Amino acid sequence: MKQDQRAPFVAALERARETAYPPGEYVGQESFVLAGEIRELAGRAGIGPGVSVLDMCCGVAGPGRLITAEFGCHYRGVDYSASSLEIARELSGDLRCRFDEARIPPLPDDTVEVVLLLETMLAFADKRTLLGEVARALEPGGRFAFTVEEGGPLTPAERDGMPDADTVWPIELAKLTDLLTDVDLKVTWQAECTESHAATATALLHAYLGDAARIAGHVGRRGLDELVAAHELWAGWLSSGRMRKFAIVAEKL
Repeated sequence: MKQDQRAPFVAALERARETAYPPGEYVGQESFVLAGEIRELAGRAGIGPGVSVLDMCCGVAGPGRLITAEFGCHYRGVDYSASSLEIARELSGDLRCRFDEARIPPLPDDTVEVVLLLETMLAFADKRTLLGEVARALEPGGRFAFTVEEGGPLTPAERDGMPDADTVWPIELAKLTDLLTDVDLKVTWQAECTESHAATATALLHAYLGDAARIAGHVGRRGLDELVAAHELWAGWLSSGRMRKFAIVAEKL
């Protein structure tokens, strides 16, 4: 699913998503990460009252709204999908959230205390350039808080089977650590979340299949088929160990 096509899926998938996540763990996210994992990552990154946060590829900003409401940070979400940002603004209400439409990289010129990237590291083939931009955007001592899909490159067969495979670029953990070091970012905390994300991917797959007719009515049969195909692959990859998921905080030296 291309980023500028996300917004039509929001209403179509909302009911299925609400049933797929464990109680209290769905906060409008468009990914496998749980609300508890978002809170843990935010806390480990030192997000709190008045802390400036730049959320890259925020989409409709479910996680951003959560941390703004609960942690009292100064939140700025950036995404290139205008329709997703329109939804984000509407759902934010009176929360202290700012949203800007832009392609990443580059990042905005202003420096911040925390850069957040949830469930979207995968979409960047050139991670060296991305991480260099993150480091530039952080104040000294600033934190980069993110999730990452860990694994080797897709095989030709995997790439043929994955919808929008041009946005699926996993990375091995050792290589990622080297890239972070190269731009003076030091890992200060990491936790594996493969098991919980495998369960979420599987639950979402079942929920989408259970609501297939209604979803297809909103996004078309092709949209449904691609959604199901992607979740079948992710559920299998995460369950088998082909891919692993990590939450990581790295500090700017």
